[in-house]
Formats: sequence, structure tokens, C-alpha cells
Amino acid sequence: MTTSSRTAIVTGGSSGIGFAVAAALLERGDNVVISGRDAAKLAAAAEALDAGARLHHIVADLNDPMSGAALVDTTVGAFGAVDILVNNAGTFTSAPFLDVTPTDLDHFLDGNLRGTYLITQAVARRMIEQARGGAIVNITTVLLSHAIGGFPASAPLVSKGGVRALTVALAAELAPYGIRVNEVAPGIVRTPLHAAIDVDALGPLAVLDRVAEPTEIADSVLHLTDAAFLTGALLAADGGFVTTRA
Repeated sequence: MTTSSRTAIVTGGSSGIGFAVAAALLERGDNVVISGRDAAKLAAAAEALDAGARLHHIVADLNDPMSGAALVDTTVGAFGAVDILVNNAGTFTSAPFLDVTPTDLDHFLDGNLRGTYLITQAVARRMIEQARGGAIVNITTVLLSHAIGGFPASAPLVSKGGVRALTVALAAELAPYGIRVNEVAPGIVRTPLHAAIDVDALGPLAVLDRVAEPTEIADSVLHLTDAAFLTGALLAADGGFVTTRA
């Protein structure tokens, strides 16, 4: 594992996977900026992470290019550079295909794809200017590789599929600058997203017969920030939901 200090932006860092990723990066010794839309949740997360000057929290609307650019500028102003971007912010709910309205579709395309696209543009521009490479890790979902008939989610999956396409495209386009772009596709994870259900009942979907903890997804993200010869890779952190499925 790399021990030199780097600076990471983690979108959607106030809870769940994003919070766990931020905590893992801080434990490794990196500087971290967490972003989100809810100022109160971000402040509470920053207090819980308790990392002093190595952590900043910034309210940002990633669908607004100016807001994303300001997030990058603030990060560089605080820490001198940006070396890692973890695109974790997003939204995901189930709805039958025939019930999805144009407004619903726009909600997911904006929340999962447009925001990821625009903040990645802003970060990539800065990484190229810095001329020191970088690592971008996109969070998608295992359901892109194997959907569940009883959990219809075409709208969020279409948007997350766009993020997968972006991963592949940018791995090639940004490689000449030493910027690696990879993807973690989690299975079912114990996060606030599933707070309203008995998430452990979904454990048998994985051959490991349990759901993941956010810290386990964070382990996969940190691996991709350090794996110097991986780009355009999909790391399925799904407990064997896809690869060992009958």
C-alpha cells in the first residue's frame, strides 16, 4: 500500500459507502474532501471522521459545472493538488419500467450520470494541469451485470450504465496523462439506502450468504487507487453474486 500523502475528493461522502471510503483514505494518511448537498449531514460526517486539518467538507451541486469547479478549486487551495476522485454520489430506487415518468428518468440521469460526468471533467482538467497523473474510481452497481426481476430498476441502471461507459471511455482517453479510471460495482451493502428494509434478508443473493459492509467496499476502492497497472477495470465487490452464480 502506498504511504505517501495524496488528496482525494469523495462525492456523496456524508454516509454509507462514501463515508467509509473517506474514513479509509484518512486512515491511510491522505487528505480528503467530502462533498454533498446537505450541509448538516456533511458537518455531522466531518465531526464523526474527526481528522482535523486533513479533512474538508464542501456543499456542492454536481449538476452545476460552476459548483463542481469550485469544489476542485477549494480542494487545491486547501491541499495544493487533487490526486484521487471517488465518484460515489448518486441515487437508486426501484420502480417498474412502465411506471417510470420522464421526470423520474431525468432525476436518475442527473443524479447519477450528469453529476459524475461534470465533476470528472473538472477534476481531470486539474489533474492534466498538474502533470502528475491521478486515479478516478466510479461506483456503480452489480445489477448492471445481473439484474433482478423482482427488483425493477431500469431508470437508475440506465444512468449507472452510462457511468460504466464513461469509465471505459476515459480509461483510454486519459491514459496518456497517467490518469487511471476504474469502477467498483458493489452488491447489496448495509447502507442508509436500505434502512427501510431488512437488508440481511438479501444476503443469500451472494454466494457468501451475506450483505457487504461499507468498509469492505472501501477496501476495493482503495485497491484501485493504488493498483498502478489497472485502468478501465471493473471490480465487482458483490460476494460472488455474478461470477459464481448458477
